[in-house]
Amino acid sequence: MLDYTKHFATRLARLVTPQSEPIPGTGQVPNSAGGYAWPVSEWDRLDRFLVLGSEGGTFYVRERRLTIENARVVEALVREQGEALVQRVVELSVSGRAATNDPALFALAMAASLGDEATRKAALAALPEVARTGTHLFHWLQFVTGFRGWGRGVRRAVADWYVEKPDRKLAYQVLKYPSRDGWAHRDALRLAHPKPTSQTQDVIFRLATRGWKGLEAIPEGIDPEVRDLLEGVRALGGLDPEEAATRIAELRLVREMVPSPLLRHPEVWEALLEEMPMGAMIRNLATMTRVGLVAPGSDATARVVERLGNEGRLQKARIHPIAVLAALKTYASGRGVRGRGSWEPVAPVVDALDGAFYGTFQNAPTTGKRVMLALDVSASMTAGVHGMDYLSCREASAAMALVTAATEPRHMFTAFTAAFGGFGPSGLSTLSFSPRERLDDVLRRTDRLNFGWTDCALPMLEATRRRWPVDVFVVYTDNETWAGDIHPSQALRQYREKTGIPARLVVVGMASNGFTIADPLDGGMLDVVGFDTATPRLIAEFVH
Repeated sequence: MLDYTKHFATRLARLVTPQSEPIPGTGQVPNSAGGYAWPVSEWDRLDRFLVLGSEGGTFYVRERRLTIENARVVEALVREQGEALVQRVVELSVSGRAATNDPALFALAMAASLGDEATRKAALAALPEVARTGTHLFHWLQFVTGFRGWGRGVRRAVADWYVEKPDRKLAYQVLKYPSRDGWAHRDALRLAHPKPTSQTQDVIFRLATRGWKGLEAIPEGIDPEVRDLLEGVRALGGLDPEEAATRIAELRLVREMVPSPLLRHPEVWEALLEEMPMGAMIRNLATMTRVGLVAPGSDATARVVERLGNEGRLQKARIHPIAVLAALKTYASGRGVRGRGSWEPVAPVVDALDGAFYGTFQNAPTTGKRVMLALDVSASMTAGVHGMDYLSCREASAAMALVTAATEPRHMFTAFTAAFGGFGPSGLSTLSFSPRERLDDVLRRTDRLNFGWTDCALPMLEATRRRWPVDVFVVYTDNETWAGDIHPSQALRQYREKTGIPARLVVVGMASNGFTIADPLDGGMLDVVGFDTATPRLIAEFVH
């Protein structure tokens, strides 16, 4: 008998539709790979953009098109719900849930330019919260001038950014971030015309606009701490490494304030390490190893390991897990991403970076549920994480899945790999990954997997065929899927019907596109953003 209801039925659990066709009556749309999926809501698309950005594009969509698509979503929300958008931008930026702050700055610039009066006012008032450093300010200026001129509101917001900072913090920003993206403090100050509120501020503004030549003598009457800082930085160029190290330690200077020739000496780096911010320490591990400061058994190594093991310190510093993952992959390889320089990795530091990755996520409770983790390792997932071409989405997704596996003892790892080796039809392979393995080892193993055409229905189909009891399926994918004789949502409904288990599906989106394989009308399916530090907790709360 030909079961016609497999091809057309009102009871969705009976319907079987190839992924290259839309499920009748569901509102599915074609994705960038030629398959059909659901469009995500504007707010979900905003979250994806704020967390993932669009730098580098995806395997299927070039950077320009992806950026335009996301910008149009931001623009629509700015015009329709501008104040709510500003609130969301601030929330994600301040919480440190995104790998980079640039998408938040871009969205804030759009709100400050294209919104109604209330939205523009809210966006400009939020500038200090989102643009927390000089570099952030310069990025925002580059973005905002793409949408509007320097009106009164922008001038006032930029002026307030400077004059409302305490004197020492302002001096720190001017000295650490002198210029970025073709912008400098000189440009911002000359356009904003802030009026200094103190003699100390006046001196800092003169330094920013005229340089050291315009500040031949530092007045005695200014804030003593600021005076010592300015004099110390100016004098560094004439000191030998030991003298410079002493001055750096005394004044708590940062790397950006130190002349390049001094950065070849381990004693200088040892002094910098004392007060080095967590993010800077992670970025400079290779350099400190190359100059000999971080070495087996050294005090500096012990200090680095201790800091990386402090979860509270990691989260307070807003260290993003992807930054740690990128540092781990680079440091453990012993060579620079672009082939610049090499070093001998120190094993305790590699282990500490491994542990720090888990420490950067919000702690998620153990649910005790039976979890099946499925990794998309297809060709599209070989595209780099936005802004990090040397770290692929397949590597990052494997690392993120380990976080869930570490909190859920009843888990199973699988991946959509080629059924017969090499590129070809998809099969589902079980993986022997363990959360006790070191991340760099897992990354190498993931990178060697044979990829096939991604069929995200396979976890449910395989679990049905083998009668595996699963409470929640967690699929890590870019949602650009097209292969398979049945949609994942249909396969999940069939699994529920045949096993009696009210299984749930969590789709972790690894790209800032507008598609999801999770049915938005099914309360047992959840779409979350990959690389978000809150993702493991959201998954745990959903399946609890």
